Amino acid sequence: MTHHRLASTPDTIRFGMFDAAFDPVLTIASGDSVTFECVSGGVEVMPPPGSPHAVPPALRAIHASDPPRIGPHILTGPVAIVGAEPGDTLEVRIEAIEPNNDWGYCAVRPLAGTIPEDFPDRYVSHIAVDRARSVCKPDWGPELPLAPFFGTMGVAPPARYGRLSSREPREHGGNMDNKELVAGSTLFLPVWVPGANFSVGDGHGRQGDGEVCVNALEMGLTGTFTFVLHKGASLAWPRAETPTHYILMGFNEDLDLAMKQALRQTIDFIVARSALTRVQAYQFCSLAVDFRVTQTVNGEKGVHALLKKGLLF
Repeated sequence: MTHHRLASTPDTIRFGMFDAAFDPVLTIASGDSVTFECVSGGVEVMPPPGSPHAVPPALRAIHASDPPRIGPHILTGPVAIVGAEPGDTLEVRIEAIEPNNDWGYCAVRPLAGTIPEDFPDRYVSHIAVDRARSVCKPDWGPELPLAPFFGTMGVAPPARYGRLSSREPREHGGNMDNKELVAGSTLFLPVWVPGANFSVGDGHGRQGDGEVCVNALEMGLTGTFTFVLHKGASLAWPRAETPTHYILMGFNEDLDLAMKQALRQTIDFIVARSALTRVQAYQFCSLAVDFRVTQTVNGEKGVHALLKKGLLF
């Protein structure tokens, strides 16, 4: 088991894109760990000249290289896992996440967000981060505790999809924006291409469920992940778990359909792990499972189910 380190540079990132055709920038073995030093944000959301918030050198270098761009996220990777093949499952253990910058941003932009008709103008807030105290403080609001996680974690999508924007979460993961995926949690992703080809970015210092205005506290994060390959353990959609809960997910442009998908995933999960019938599992979901709106701003909206460990198995 080897520990690797991967910094965000013009040669190790893709700007807003997932594609099965991308070559990996690093190849590792199952059981290896990787520390990713990730940056966040395009030039359009950087602090203005004279701001007390300095743009990190690594981020300046990426901007200066003017990489091709589709979506909004700077993704570090892909990282290939030796032996991964379609039909396998990649377990991603999130070992540690730490801010690597002393500010982040939150932006409203025209024609985006949950109620764009109410907020037609661009508005960007640059928010100070106190890493020592693990808090952030907007100029206009109260001090808030940090709860860092990566909004975008995913493998390469099926090759037939071609090049995708990083904006929409799909069956390969991607921009899930699930605030439960903090350090100590584990993400499980279906493998669609040889090597799996995992990428990560879109660091969030904190976020509420829903992420309504387009962004959360977007910022640079350094994360350490351990990758474990499960051969032949096929998944249809990403799922996750924390020390206390199992998490099932649904994504769809229609929030009602995202809810239905998350519910069906949860019923299938319960039936596979218990003696309950499908109708009993359906009732159990009403009695004991929490369904939350993950985000409503990524085209494909998200709902995630939280099933507390120990209630059934």
